[in-house]
Amino acid sequence: MSSFTIGEYLAERLADIGIRRHFIVPGDYNLVLLDKLDSHPSLSEVGCTNELNCSLAAEGYARANGVGACVVTYSVGAFAAFNGVGSAYAENLPVIMISGAPNSNDAGHHLLHHTLGERSFTYQLEMAKKITCCAVAVNRADKAPELIDRAIRTALLEAKPAYIEIPTNLAGETCPRPGPISAVIERTPSDSTSLALSVAKAAEFLATAKKPVILVGPKVRGKVAKTALVKLAEAIGCAVVPQPAAKGCFPEDHAQFAGIFWGQVSTLAADTIVNWADVLICIGTVFTDYSTVGWTAMPSVDKLVVDTNSVMVPGPPTFYSQVWLHDFLARLSETVPWNATTMVEYNRLRLDPPYTRASRGLDQLTRKEIVRRSQKLVTPETTVFVDTGDSWFNGISLHLPHGAGFEIEMQWGHIGWTIPAAFGYALAKPKRRVVVMVGDGAFQMTAQEVSQMVRWRVPIIILLMNNKGYTIEVEIHDGLYNRIQNWKYASLVQAFNSEEGGGRALSFEVSTVYHFTEALDKAMVHVDGPTLIECKIDPDDCSRDLITWGHFVAAANARAPVKD
Repeated sequence: MSSFTIGEYLAERLADIGIRRHFIVPGDYNLVLLDKLDSHPSLSEVGCTNELNCSLAAEGYARANGVGACVVTYSVGAFAAFNGVGSAYAENLPVIMISGAPNSNDAGHHLLHHTLGERSFTYQLEMAKKITCCAVAVNRADKAPELIDRAIRTALLEAKPAYIEIPTNLAGETCPRPGPISAVIERTPSDSTSLALSVAKAAEFLATAKKPVILVGPKVRGKVAKTALVKLAEAIGCAVVPQPAAKGCFPEDHAQFAGIFWGQVSTLAADTIVNWADVLICIGTVFTDYSTVGWTAMPSVDKLVVDTNSVMVPGPPTFYSQVWLHDFLARLSETVPWNATTMVEYNRLRLDPPYTRASRGLDQLTRKEIVRRSQKLVTPETTVFVDTGDSWFNGISLHLPHGAGFEIEMQWGHIGWTIPAAFGYALAKPKRRVVVMVGDGAFQMTAQEVSQMVRWRVPIIILLMNNKGYTIEVEIHDGLYNRIQNWKYASLVQAFNSEEGGGRALSFEVSTVYHFTEALDKAMVHVDGPTLIECKIDPDDCSRDLITWGHFVAAANARAPVKD
């Protein structure tokens, strides 16, 4: 190609960083740009039903691929997409949001459609700056490469979304050719002095600890970081407990796995061993009102805090910057002293598996039985997506065999996130079985994207808990507003199977154990489209953990204002 247009430059850079599918909703301000992106041989566009789902699909794609991209039009598209970009920011995912914009000749002069009715068109850029790590607007063709490269590099380095705005009349303008991608993607190495000193200080500190426990957080992403985490755990020999949003970041079949730490709703007595510890090695942890059960589960012992690019060692506290998490873990594992005290104690108090009688075939279907029988879906080739609500707790109780994945959006907490995010994830990893656990209220938020699962024949299994309302809100603060209009969910999916589109989605409405088991068996062998199983359960049938968690979160929300 003798010359590059701005659109072609952007396409080349997206392909360079490993994006193969970008998610789009067309609008008149981005159509030329979409043509340029679609003409790239390594890129394939995926149309979405709306911009919210488009941005959440890109977020899900980034979870599987390491980076994602969505393309929308100005204002009416971008405002909706900002929600999914907010999720990517909160969940530490590099998503490149690209927005078309009005013709550059109109800025400051004309009133245009898809705007706020003002002559200034800078407001969207200013909004984007609040929810991205880098936001740029291209207003000259010769500046496009610099701005595009800056936005992409910052997103990759900081694991946060970036925003690129391109006016409709500039997408086809020529610009300089792209240089080597290495200048964009090369990561600054850990500072050698800070790395050496932080490791030495941490090893010295841990040598004085009597009862250390490793607490794993959701910032532990990627194969390199997870491998380094296992190496450190095995070098110390202590108990390892992930936070709920980090389920799947440490192998659950590992001998040192000691449950999920979630305060009063922990699994496998994880809270007991954490509360017994005298030191927590916090690796990529995030403490919020949700993860601490309304601030009631904040461990008060000394903490060695390992963040994505910094380390804080207690006694006295010393902060080390530009130390990458995986470098620190790998180096520390070479010098850290062995201390299996918490593992010895945990083995003494480890809970015996509960004995539960399996429900008989024609028994009424219950939440507990759904979870118990869904375990057979979870193999080393499975990734489970759990939506906000009781699905969190249902998913947390599943055992993940080695290799199984688990995705949760606990920081942002957008109900309905699983449907478009699982779609994006499945397109990035088509060989994995994706299972979605979602409530009826959450499903109604983003149900349209099931039609794209049908269109792309993605074999996602959706377990929809129909208890006729927002159960998580009921447990936090009940009211009539938590009741929703009931849908014929199984019939809705069939409506997406249009004759022209050749859809092959399956759907089932089940209310007994027998019919649920039968539907699961059919879903497991269906590979030509999604399967939705609508599980009709009693509105009051929710997990004890959700009730407990909801009471404490409600108490935190209801704290009285501080008076002077």
